[in-house]
Amino acid sequence: MPTLEAIQTKIRRLQEQAEAIKAKKASATLDRIVGLMHESGVTVADIEAHLGGKKRGPKPGKKATAAAAVVPAKYMNPKTGATWSGRGRAPAWIASAKNRDRFLVDGKSSNASTSGSTKAKRPGNYARGPQPAKYRDPETGATWSGRGPAPAWMANVKDRGIFLIDAAA
Repeated sequence: MPTLEAIQTKIRRLQEQAEAIKAKKASATLDRIVGLMHESGVTVADIEAHLGGKKRGPKPGKKATAAAAVVPAKYMNPKTGATWSGRGRAPAWIASAKNRDRFLVDGKSSNASTSGSTKAKRPGNYARGPQPAKYRDPETGATWSGRGPAPAWMANVKDRGIFLIDAAA
């Protein structure tokens, strides 16, 4: 029965053989590439220019500016000095913070309003959250705010004005 050391020695020899075979194949492939380059007159600079044009640079029709590539830091960790621009995934030191104002670099509040609400208003005049009832079914007393799909007692009614709560009062 072979010992552990004998098996490890065999493994090392086989790995060395595998590396030698890889190097030999790579050398043969490179020789073929160099031969093809000489036949067609292609240089290394041509290849770099071709690869650089495909992967790098701005998309057609867009200008590349230094300002677009670099975004100034908006938040800074007071303990370590690490910064974050406010774009992308938040780093761990600020991710769980409910109010990020204390991390602002310029020290100014990010909320434009100075009222007690911490939530910024969204654009538009859409009232969010539960709304008061606007319609009432006189038979069952069921109510509907006028938002979302109409309930069965209101769905096929042509004149909804008869169910208005304000009209009855």
